[in-house]
Amino acid sequence: MIGYFRRNHFVPVPEVSSLAKLNEMVEQWDRQDDARRIGARPRTVAECFALEQPLLIPLPEEPFETGRLFTPRIDRYGQIPVRTNRYSVPIRLIGKRVRVVLHTSHLVVYDQNVEVARHERLIAKGAVRLELDHYLEVLVRKPGAFPGSTALEQARSAGKFTPVHDAWWAQAQKVHGERDGTRALIEVLLLGRHLPHEHTVAGLAAALRAGAMTADAVALEARKAAQAETEPAPADRPSPGKPPANVTSLHEWKLSHLPPDTRPLPSVTPYDQLLRRRRASGGDHREGEAQ
Repeated sequence: MIGYFRRNHFVPVPEVSSLAKLNEMVEQWDRQDDARRIGARPRTVAECFALEQPLLIPLPEEPFETGRLFTPRIDRYGQIPVRTNRYSVPIRLIGKRVRVVLHTSHLVVYDQNVEVARHERLIAKGAVRLELDHYLEVLVRKPGAFPGSTALEQARSAGKFTPVHDAWWAQAQKVHGERDGTRALIEVLLLGRHLPHEHTVAGLAAALRAGAMTADAVALEARKAAQAETEPAPADRPSPGKPPANVTSLHEWKLSHLPPDTRPLPSVTPYDQLLRRRRASGGDHREGEAQ
C-alpha cells in the first residue's frame, strides 16, 4: 500500500512547518484509511486487520532502537560534534565522553544512562545549536559575557527568552547595576530547572510590576502562579487583570507560614536577683573598709 498512500496523499507534496506536523497528518490519513474498502471486498481495511492481527507474531518486549549511535568527547566550549554539526551539553561535563543517539528529527545525549541534553537535529552543514541553560553556571560567574553570547541569541530566536525577560533585565540593571543586574537575571534563569517556563515568565511579570528585582521575588511569584492553576481563587485574591499591590519577599513569606509561637516572652527577673546580691556584697565591703 506504499504506492497507493504516496499517490493519494503525497501528490502534490504537502507543505508543512515541521516534520512533527507531517507525522500528525500521516496518522490522520492512516485512521481515515481504516474505513476504506479495497475493491468489492465486504470488509473495511480496519475490519480485515482485526481478523489478521491475532495471527501476527507479537512485538518484542524491548523497543528497537532506530537511532544511530555516536560517542563524541565534549570540547572545552561544552559542545560535541555530531556528523557535520555541533551541539551544546551541560558545561559541567567538559572533557567527558558521552553517548549520542541520532534520530531523524532530533538527538539525545546521555552521560552513562542519564539523559543530559536533547536537541532538534540540524539539517544544514556546519551549524551550531546551543542551549542557554547549559552555560548558566559559567555565566553567573562571568555575567559580562552574557549579553553577547550566541546561546542568548538562539534562546531569543526560539522564544525561550521573552520580552518579559528583557524588560525585567533592563530594570534590574538600573537598580543593581549592569553586572549585578545581569547576575540576578541569570539566577532567575536557573529557576527554570525547577519551575515550568510559563510560571517563571509569570513570576517575572509580577515582580516587574511591583519593582521587585530579585530572584527570590520571582521564585515566589512563579510558585504563586503555579498554585493559582491548581487552587480555586479566594474572594480576596486580586483578579488576573489587576496587579498585586506589592510582592512579599521570600523571607517574609517563610515567616508568615510558620506556626504561631505560643511561648511566653523571656524575662530578666532572675538576673535582677544577681544584681541585688552584688549590691549587698559591695555595701558590706565598704562598711569593713570604714571600720
